[in-house]
Amino acid sequence: MPGMPEMISTPWIVWGIALFLLKQLIADFLLQTRWMAIGKQRRHRWLFPLSVHAGLHGALTGLIFSILAPALAWIGLVDFIVHFAIDRAKAAIQTRLGLDVSQTGFWWLFGMDQTLHHLTHLGLAALLAVSRTL
Repeated sequence: MPGMPEMISTPWIVWGIALFLLKQLIADFLLQTRWMAIGKQRRHRWLFPLSVHAGLHGALTGLIFSILAPALAWIGLVDFIVHFAIDRAKAAIQTRLGLDVSQTGFWWLFGMDQTLHHLTHLGLAALLAVSRTL
């Protein structure tokens, strides 16, 4: 059964982690508009703003892979789905618990959200490194 090789390129894992951390900063903070940030949190009519936001993540991931490992550019779609699911779950929990920025629970939830995104990016970086090692 194929799996992760015993050894992968250290430079590629480091570059992959750096690229996906930068992608997270760009897509989740620098390019996320007020419309996306507020819209994806609403109880109703959240689908379009969340889709645009997650689509930005997927597009940037697809761009990274299309440049560095073109055969894996389709992973951008996977990132779209994963990012969408994480953000929707966060919004649903935040709404259900009535959390806002003045509450500790909000920041715990925000931290879990970001940690899940970073774990996703660690997996993407490993996939990139494996593809560049083989």
